[in-house]
Amino acid sequence: MQGDRTGTGDVAGSLESLPDRPSQVRPVDVALLGRLAGAELNPRTAGSGPGPLLDPAAGPHTVTGATLRAGSVRPGDLFAALPGARAHGADFAAQAIASGAGAILTDGAGADRPEIRHSRLPVLVHPNPREVLGPVSAAVYGEPTARLRVLGVTGTSGKTTVAHLLEAGLTAAGRATGLLGTVRTRVQVPGHPARALPSAFTTPEAPDLQALFAVMVEAGVTDVAMEVSSHALALGRVGGSRFTAGAFTNLSQDHLDFHPTMTDYFEAKARLFGGGGAGVEAARHGVVCVDDEWGRRLAARHRDAVTVSSDPRGAPATWTVRDLTAHPDGTQTFTAVGPGGLAVPVTLSLPGRYNVANALVALAVLDADGIDPEVAAAGFARASVPGRMQRVDAGQPWLGVVDYAHKPAAVAALLDALRRQVRPHARVITVLGCGGDRDTGKRPLMGAAAAIRSDVLVVTDDNPRSEEPGAIRRAMLDGAFGEPARGDVIEIGDRRSAIVYAVRSARPGDAVVVAGKGHEAGQEINGVKYPFDDTDELVAAIRAAT
Repeated sequence: MQGDRTGTGDVAGSLESLPDRPSQVRPVDVALLGRLAGAELNPRTAGSGPGPLLDPAAGPHTVTGATLRAGSVRPGDLFAALPGARAHGADFAAQAIASGAGAILTDGAGADRPEIRHSRLPVLVHPNPREVLGPVSAAVYGEPTARLRVLGVTGTSGKTTVAHLLEAGLTAAGRATGLLGTVRTRVQVPGHPARALPSAFTTPEAPDLQALFAVMVEAGVTDVAMEVSSHALALGRVGGSRFTAGAFTNLSQDHLDFHPTMTDYFEAKARLFGGGGAGVEAARHGVVCVDDEWGRRLAARHRDAVTVSSDPRGAPATWTVRDLTAHPDGTQTFTAVGPGGLAVPVTLSLPGRYNVANALVALAVLDADGIDPEVAAAGFARASVPGRMQRVDAGQPWLGVVDYAHKPAAVAALLDALRRQVRPHARVITVLGCGGDRDTGKRPLMGAAAAIRSDVLVVTDDNPRSEEPGAIRRAMLDGAFGEPARGDVIEIGDRRSAIVYAVRSARPGDAVVVAGKGHEAGQEINGVKYPFDDTDELVAAIRAAT
């Protein structure tokens, strides 16, 4: 699914990996799964005559795993054959059956395929199998989130940072933690080295997610911090998961290649707080940042939610901030003010006002999870997030930053934050591109947002994918030149050359930010992913210039 890919395992790439499934799974009766899902077990279908038969003498039919990829089926698995935009999962049923599938979950069209109709396997038929796949997968793996405290974070921007801050606060409190997100998926249990978890999406598909939860239970994890994407909420990937707390950061234009409107995008995010269907259960505690209109709308809908605001002139909130100081080295200090006048001093190594909001969200979530806010704040002081307002220091006399900002609002927030961070006469130099095969409408908006806020804007390539790179740059330049630019706007297609130009242009006290790719370790051009890491490239350019 576009817009939801991530790397596998930990960004460091050197951690021992945990398995993708638990070592012990108790067999689950397929008939029980059918009752749970409201699915029919081996009904007669359109062209099946008397319908598929099960041997009544065989006793209960059971499964010991679940997957929706035929190539990943293991003996005894429930194979979910889901309808798709380009193909039906039932098209791959023969492969799944040959690999030892023990049962199939599908819709009426899938059940009527000859490979399934004549298989004599237990077949669960539901009009919307994706909607029930989450609860079914949770049942297969023994309802693992019933034994975990799961803290979910949704929103356009800030999910990754909040999840890392949650992990840092939990670790400071001595909790055994799991982290599921865009940059890292890992487990940290006191007394043991950190271990990586396999994951291919910001939020894995339902069977994979429930299997990972079960793996975490086996590893001794008690608390999980996880990013919850809009794709996952709309497609039911988190169905069957029990959230101790759910947090909303903000909403701005993104993923409109998947969601038809901003309202649809918002409603997908709101499912974490209840009432949205797709098998998603409401989080027990809600935390909502009310710094934007979408957050205020969500808070008005859920009056019992804890609210946070980093804007002294903004809406009233449960958690607010005072005495905020941004330091030239990129750190920030402030006091978080919570319920009953509770005052918690916080130090962040992450620049930007929006990271103050992220820290408040994390603090409120951890408070709901029973963590002492002062202990959590001590953990925040040591937290860093690869590619998220990541400071890069190679001995240069100016502030270097790598950030994942790849949406108009995120670009604006990033550059506004850096403007406040540097001294009054210092310059902000920005290197920025847009990804190909994604929402085309945001390209001129990103160009405009960067041009208005940069003293030097270098428009370059991001991941062009299958598109012509020059066309993407032209769309960005149309936006950049359509507004009164603050300074110079330059086009340098080659990303390495663009970074070198920015570094050579920097003066003491300036800020140079390389934006758009963040933690990514490759650049995708015409179906080929070439090694490319913005942090490494920025360091190399700094060293070459000194």
